[in-house]
Order: sequence, then C-alpha cells, then structure tokens
Amino acid sequence: MLEKLLLEIEKVEEKYGSKLNKPASIMKINIFKKTVKEKFNNMILPKQYIKFLKSANGLDFNGLVIYGVDSCILEDGTDEDVYGFIDINETWYENEWQKQYIFFGDSDTGWYCFDLYKEIYVEIDKPSGVVMNIYCDFNSMLEDVLKSRIS
Repeated sequence: MLEKLLLEIEKVEEKYGSKLNKPASIMKINIFKKTVKEKFNNMILPKQYIKFLKSANGLDFNGLVIYGVDSCILEDGTDEDVYGFIDINETWYENEWQKQYIFFGDSDTGWYCFDLYKEIYVEIDKPSGVVMNIYCDFNSMLEDVLKSRIS
C-alpha cells in the first residue's frame, strides 16, 4: 500500500516539475540508526520507517512533512530538501512535555509521533498537544496521512 501511495504522490509531483526525494542508502541508514540510538536513549527506529527511508528520504508534499536522514549524515551534496529526523526531534525536545514523543512528521495541523509512555503511534494537534488519532503501527499512521494529502 505504501508503495502505491508514493507512486501516486510521485505522479502529482511530476505534474509540477518536482519529484520524490531519492532513497537513503543502506550505509547512510545504518549510520543514521546508530546516531539516533546514541542521541535518543537507545531508541530503535521502527522497521516500517526504515523501509520508507529506503523508498524516499523524507517527504514534503501538500503540507505534510515526513522527516528523513539528516543532511549531516548524508554529506553527499544533494540539493533535495530533507527535514532531518534528529534535528527536528532535538528542536521539539526543548519543550519538556514533548519529550514523551518521537516525532516522525508534521503538517499544518498536527504532529505524527510515537508516544514513548503509551507505546502507540499518534497524531497530536498543533499546538494544543491533544491526541487526535491513534494508530496500531507506523505504516497505518503513514498511510492514513498520505491518503489524506492525496485526496
């Protein structure tokens, strides 16, 4: 399902002379995973998120941003805009209440996160922090938000 949604987004992007970000390489993803683990208290990234990064290193589409491998890890001179997972999470962690979440993306109205305390994926409202949706896994969350932006 994710691949199909990304193909639909790619078709829309092409109409406007744009395209999806290139996939992150296995080597860069491994460095990324290690860096995330070191910076965020032994955090293990979900396999479904890693699979997404292997399809597209982040996404900025129709008001939705899914974070990718940070440019400091890529160091490849790419001209693609990538909102880095590490940079964004460090920014959000400046607010104490937000430290209960791992932030995977955001939109104009919400953040898409993993709640570390409840161990569930959630959409939380900006800026109130109220939980708007609960998801059983990363893919369910990602597919739901991608569908909402394609429609």
